[in-house]
Amino acid sequence: MKSKLSKKETEEKIKNFFSHIRNKIPEEVKKIKKLAMSHNIKLGDKRKLFCKKCLSPYVNTSSIIIKEGFITITCGKCGHKNRWKLTKNLDFGIHPHEEGCC
Repeated sequence: MKSKLSKKETEEKIKNFFSHIRNKIPEEVKKIKKLAMSHNIKLGDKRKLFCKKCLSPYVNTSSIIIKEGFITITCGKCGHKNRWKLTKNLDFGIHPHEEGCC
């Protein structure tokens, strides 16, 4: 029988997952999204780290276009275009100088 995670433990698991998003496969992204939804945790800007259609993390083959106040990212795997309004600052919750990152 699986043990249930508390909301704090779930948030920590999600934060750890997104700090190593480059090494993940779409099935793992789907599981973490489902976990976040089951505990009513919002992903916020972290949902912009993977494709909305195929759920694969954006890699170096993805193209980014910033134009007229919008950011458009084309997925390198499926070619789907994701658009968001460009705000002053995007906070993905990932800091490259944190210990254990990437």
